[in-house]
Amino acid sequence: MAGGSNQPGRGVLAKALDVLSALDGSRAGLPLTELSRRSGLPLSTTRRLAAELVALELLERLPDRRYVVGRRLWRLGLLARVQGDLREAALPFLQDLYDVTRENVHLAVRDGGSALYVERLHGRSSVRLVSRAGGRLPLHATGVGKVLLAHAPPDVVAEVVANAAKVTAYTITEPGRLLRELAEVRRRGYARTAQEMTLGTCSVAVPVTDADGVVVASIGLVLATRKDPTRHLAPLRVAARGIARALG
Repeated sequence: MAGGSNQPGRGVLAKALDVLSALDGSRAGLPLTELSRRSGLPLSTTRRLAAELVALELLERLPDRRYVVGRRLWRLGLLARVQGDLREAALPFLQDLYDVTRENVHLAVRDGGSALYVERLHGRSSVRLVSRAGGRLPLHATGVGKVLLAHAPPDVVAEVVANAAKVTAYTITEPGRLLRELAEVRRRGYARTAQEMTLGTCSVAVPVTDADGVVVASIGLVLATRKDPTRHLAPLRVAARGIARALG
């Protein structure tokens, strides 16, 4: 649920944002009843707001009556700074990385307890994934997420570790083991996963730092488990250094 939305005194804009936020992570769209449930708003209120948002092109209503993000909201989202400065600086290096590896390339930043995917490059030969640009996935179950979590503030680490949930049978959730792995990520300078987010895939990721050495993002590759992800560490690190220089 988008969060205790049906409270007296909340304005229309706040409630409309609750409806839009309910779509987070639902690329295929949601029916009206699910929008209502996730936003915490009455069905009648959700129906009215959804109709207004469709008229403004912030939502789109599909023929099967599911609602998805509208074109206007998508265009506005591209103007956000995290999608702007970082994405613009990183894209040439991400493209070079894809050209060299021909694997799924991810750029992510930490958004609370999740990894927010700023960009993803992939081709027809890339393994199929659940990630998408603008989507969020758990920090503890993804390569880019583990890099970001390893360099997150202690209170964030504690909360994520305490609430880590299994995504697959291979997801590491045991607190002691997960904390040891995060320490290893910091020590060796990269993270790797094996079937923790999606069965049949593995990943490797490295940090992107600013001029002060603070980790501001992570870039990673996701490939089939039959391949060794660490063989791509060199081009990953070259791309990370390039992005850091471009960010200035």
